[in-house]
Amino acid sequence: MNERERFVATMHYQPRDRAVISDFGFWDETLPTWHEQGLPRWVERANADEFFGVDFGIEWVTRPVGISVGLIPPFEEKILEDRGEYELRQQADGVRVLRRKFMGSIPHPESHLLTDRDSWEKHFKPRLDPDHPDRYPQEWEERIKTWTDPDRPYVAALTGGSLYGWLRNWMGMENLSYLVYDDPKLFEEMVTTIADCVIGTLTRVLKTGGQFDGCSMWEDMAYNAGPLLSPVHFKKYLVPQYRRIADLLHSYGVDVIWLDCDGNIEKLVPLWLDAGINCMFPLEVGIWGADPVRYRREYGKDLLLMGGFDKHILARSKEAIAREIDRLTPLVEEGGYIGFCDHRVPPDVPLDNYLFYLETVREVWGKGINLKPMGKL
Repeated sequence: MNERERFVATMHYQPRDRAVISDFGFWDETLPTWHEQGLPRWVERANADEFFGVDFGIEWVTRPVGISVGLIPPFEEKILEDRGEYELRQQADGVRVLRRKFMGSIPHPESHLLTDRDSWEKHFKPRLDPDHPDRYPQEWEERIKTWTDPDRPYVAALTGGSLYGWLRNWMGMENLSYLVYDDPKLFEEMVTTIADCVIGTLTRVLKTGGQFDGCSMWEDMAYNAGPLLSPVHFKKYLVPQYRRIADLLHSYGVDVIWLDCDGNIEKLVPLWLDAGINCMFPLEVGIWGADPVRYRREYGKDLLLMGGFDKHILARSKEAIAREIDRLTPLVEEGGYIGFCDHRVPPDVPLDNYLFYLETVREVWGKGINLKPMGKL
């Protein structure tokens, strides 16, 4: 089987030659740290899959489609101030953040351009026009040929954007939390406008007759105690828009829709399922103890899963890594689950540990069948 056939079979509980071997990528600081531990210098985030011999990295499967459903045009990215250990930057979403130059996974927002209806209508709403030509790849006809090729060997997934997570980034969590109560009509308009942009963009792509293997969404709307938005508001404002997106995808045969949300998502999973979002990742384990084995027991085969291998175990001993691989093996073999780190691999995971993990999953989950070669140190 090729990687596309294997992915489709896995996510539909169908027979396959072996499990999918995948990853979710790395912190920006991880590969430079590993370079000092012997990783070849040519290995970068964009080509790491080639060295590590995985079928594909889940963060890259939207590249063959190459569309954007976010802010177009983006705001200018630039460094505004050098503060020694930190830099003040303006991001593509207009947010000014203070970011540590090293080990700075999560930058600290200093100010937000989106503050009220006026700034929404002036700076953001115009950037959510689904007809903007920059949303689509320039080599449009060539892309259509690859999308419609029934023999395409690689996974090609659509991108479905974010209904809450983007707004939280653009406005700030505290400001957005107040807005839900102070101006619910504006909040609803924002969510609906984003969904309109997603649907308009995806409709044009789907009408080409392309065959897509899934759709990727992102939220990051939960922390260790639960969601950042109450389930009541989630159900009222977000679920109808998720359903619109899911219904469109289903009408064109796209029935695997995965959503990336860190934190404790247990109160939201049933609502996402009701809305047609049927795959959760990266299943961050955290202090709340998320567990893909338990999720399968609770939700059955209706819930597809990816991730869920505790990053802290990867940083411990090889014995602990081997035990966790064995624990997850029955779920891997059942299907509907692709195992990899419960977030991007952080730099405190030794390169030797990660190589041991890969070698072991290739043997245990991959059964040594039709594997891509791994690079040598």
